[in-house]
Amino acid sequence: MSPILPPLKPIPIKDRVSVLFVEKGNLDVLDGAFVVVDKRGARTHIPVGGVTCLMLEPGSRVSHAAVALASRVGCLLLWTGDSGVRLYSAGQPGGARADRLLYQAKLALDDDARLKVVRKMYAMRFKEEPPARRSVDQLRGIEGVRVRKMYELLAKQYGVSWKTRNYDHTNWGSGDIPNRCLSSATACLYGISEAAILAAGYAPAIGFIHTGKPQSFVYDIADIFKFETVVPVAFRVAAKKPRDPERDVRLACREVFRQTRLLRKIIPSIEEILAAGGLNVPEAHPEAVAPAIPNKENIGDAGHRG
Repeated sequence: MSPILPPLKPIPIKDRVSVLFVEKGNLDVLDGAFVVVDKRGARTHIPVGGVTCLMLEPGSRVSHAAVALASRVGCLLLWTGDSGVRLYSAGQPGGARADRLLYQAKLALDDDARLKVVRKMYAMRFKEEPPARRSVDQLRGIEGVRVRKMYELLAKQYGVSWKTRNYDHTNWGSGDIPNRCLSSATACLYGISEAAILAAGYAPAIGFIHTGKPQSFVYDIADIFKFETVVPVAFRVAAKKPRDPERDVRLACREVFRQTRLLRKIIPSIEEILAAGGLNVPEAHPEAVAPAIPNKENIGDAGHRG
């Protein structure tokens, strides 16, 4: 007789730890626990069901059982380069839903709806309405000018010598400290933004301001929160000229995500932004596959496997 196991209860994104990094070690499931095993055989337990995403850096390996468990509990696995910069691949732990994907695609393909979505993003990012009668390209240009100015002002506020946003992702060490801190900080934000997008059932590649990249929608969403979370963190760390800026940035980002309760905001913000397009949300297809983890108590965020 097979043992009777209690039903899985996914923890909502808003109640999870934002991001954890694994630099070296083997991820596996041993004695029913999700663990990292180092070269000495020591095990470090990771409560994977309470983590939004795991950044797997060079030197990490992951077993089939670990991937399966991470997927079942809705934890996004991201395979990245050093310091979490450069995304090589990502898992799909969330509730990809055809109705949500079609809705997102319809908004992106409708010129009027897309412009409304972009204007909503602009308003949420800068806390003011965008200029009237501007196209998406014009708004993108205005945004670029404002962002460059915001970098200059924050650098001045934290006493950091700032030239411009510039780094070579193929040669990580060639960048100056402020740019390395910014890259590490934004990588953290991109990770949890992608996890939230997937959990809500949408596609990271279908963007509205950014287009043509596998993470276009991730950049769209992350930009809304960037200057209230990770950019000040990056400049604050850079001002201290630390020996290991990437590690300090990661720890500071995780703290600012917790303090600002960012994980509570992302999915509701996504829904608010897309609703600004003015199109009706389609009903789920009657033959749609049920969530992998049924959620009878409805504790998860919308699209988060029920």
